[in-house]
Parts: sequence; C-alpha cells; structure tokens
Amino acid sequence: MGRSLVSSTNIPPTFSQTPRSISPPVHPNQYQPYKFTANSPLGHQKVGFLSTNSTRKLCTGALLSEVSNQRQYPKVGAKSTGPIPPSQLIEVVETAAKAGAEVVMDAVNKPRNITYKGLTDLVTDTDKMSEAAILEVVKRNFGDHLILGEEGGIIGDTSSDYLWCIDPLDGTTNFAHCYPSFAVSVGVLFRGNPAAASVVEFVGGPMCWNTRTFSATAGGGAFCNGQKIHPSQTDKVEQSLLVTGFGYEHDDAWITNIELFKEFTDSSRGVRRLGAAAVDMCHVALGVAEAYWEYCLKPWDMAAGVLIVEEAGGAVTRMDGGKFCVFDRSVLVSNGALHAKLLERIAPATEKLKNKGIDFSLWYKPENYLTDL
Repeated sequence: MGRSLVSSTNIPPTFSQTPRSISPPVHPNQYQPYKFTANSPLGHQKVGFLSTNSTRKLCTGALLSEVSNQRQYPKVGAKSTGPIPPSQLIEVVETAAKAGAEVVMDAVNKPRNITYKGLTDLVTDTDKMSEAAILEVVKRNFGDHLILGEEGGIIGDTSSDYLWCIDPLDGTTNFAHCYPSFAVSVGVLFRGNPAAASVVEFVGGPMCWNTRTFSATAGGGAFCNGQKIHPSQTDKVEQSLLVTGFGYEHDDAWITNIELFKEFTDSSRGVRRLGAAAVDMCHVALGVAEAYWEYCLKPWDMAAGVLIVEEAGGAVTRMDGGKFCVFDRSVLVSNGALHAKLLERIAPATEKLKNKGIDFSLWYKPENYLTDL
C-alpha cells in the first residue's frame, strides 16, 4: 500500500506468463469461490452480465442496526451505478480483482524483486504485473473509462463518469515478507462516489495460502465469498478490537495517531496495525474488528473498502467527523454503533492538526473529471 504521488506512466496490459489458477480447498457445505483462470468464463475475456444473485444468501444477522447506522452518517456510495447495470459492473470489478490476484498468488512463494519509492516504501514486480492484469480486464470491457492506478497513474478519458481506483497489491511490505495481510483492491466510482468494489484478501501464510473475495455494489449490500456480511453490534469501546495504520512519513499526523494508538490501546481490547487498508476495512465489514482509522491515505487505498463497509451496514466519515469522499486525506470506518464514541477522541485530535495548518483538503481529483461531490 504505497502512498507516493501518482505519475502518468502507462503500464502495458501484458505480463510474462499466464497466471495460474487460485484453487483453495473446498470443504463440505462451504461456499465455493470462483476458479478464475485465464481460460475460465471469469478470466480475461470480455464478460457479460453477472448471474450470481441466486448464490448469495442472506446471513441471519440483525438488520435493524444496519438501517439506523446509515441514517446517522451521510452515505458515501453512489446513488446508482449509472447507465451500467450493477450486475454487469460488479462482474467486471470482481473479474479484474481476481485477475490481479492470480498474478499475486503465482508469485507469493517466489523470491521478490524489490525496489523502493522511498526509504521504506516498497514496490515489487508483482505490483506492476498485477496492475497490468487488472488493466487488461478493465480496458477490454470499458475502454472509455478513466483509471487511477497506484503504479500507473491516470489512464483514459477524463470526461468519463466512471473512475477506477486500483491498488494491485495493498500491503506490499507484508507481501514482501510473506506476512498474511495483503490484498488486491479494485473500486469504481460513478461521478466521484463508489459504485462497485471488490477486494481479494490473501489469508493463511507460507505453505497454506488461500483467498477470500469481498464485493459490494451501491445499494446492493456487501458479500464475502457470495454470502451477505454485516459488522459487529458492539457499542462499547472497552469491548472492541480496533485497527489503525501509519504512513511512511513520520510527520505531525503520524505523531497524533501514535497518541491515539496509545489511548485506545488502554481503553479497548486492543489496537492492531496490519498494514493493508483494504483488508482492515473488510475486517470491519465482516465483524472481526469494530473500527479502523488512518491519516494520509490515497483513493486506491479506500475506494473499495469504504463501499464494502457501508454496504455491510457500517459507518464511514472523515476523522474529523465530516462527510467522507474517496479523495479525502483521512478515514474512519466502524460498525456504526461505535462511531460516535470513537469520534469523541479522534475528531478533536484531527481538529488540532487542522489548526496547525496540516493540509486536509482533497488530495487529488483528475482534471476535468466531473463528480457529484
């Protein structure tokens, strides 16, 4: 999950070898994820409409809190997916994310060729190859859409209503060390708001790698391996497991978050720092953590995760409590029930940073890209 400024370099949508299939073990009565190979129906060919609604089963979790949480905080998701039907859009998003994940899976137990964007900010050949595989799927299906990739920068037509935000390997440092917290993250905005998202998370570890796929469409709910998901119902900080992250720059925002880390470590069941924003947000949506926050993220870090949290029934704001958009410089996501209590401490700390003159304006929006923000 790098945080360097984007460039205009265009990565050609080719890679040296056909990624191998990801075939996790299947257990009785367990949802069977797609096998996404280059030759499969969900491979790199142009795809049609998705027909998986019948396989997505509603969990038995309570839905009342989901409704109330969404009333309390402004929605960040798009009002619709625009002229492209949700089923078609999410199929291409999932296919693109899985194409990148095949590249990552093929490389996960092999030696890494590592270069540096900064002193500790890594990039590997796998990041670039994964992004190339994702771009191939997007361009084949929506050649006129605008794309913002972490490695390749801005590509495509800035007059498009759609902007794809791609993190081909969120958690590159973890990947480089075989630490099991990294993912491929693909989100697409419609007029500036998240419309569809997919995150393929790598779980397990050396000798036992597996994946699980999170997905969401605006107004369509959030899913993990095809099953509807919801956040936890915990409404007490002292009963919560929290997650945060730290950027590569040890600046004022980093120092402030160290203090927040200390405070919430004392008052909660613990604060984790896993190092992959998309994974952290999916864990909130899945209910295994109650909240996640971080300063100094980029659109590709957040575009998919925030929609998955919101569609699961959680809440999303900036760290000062304001209405969030993907181009913002801070994010707080939670199960909704805990959001106000976290903001009681996080919002004042963020306001102090703003009073110091720390820039919290929108980080970046492609020139001429029209939004409803």
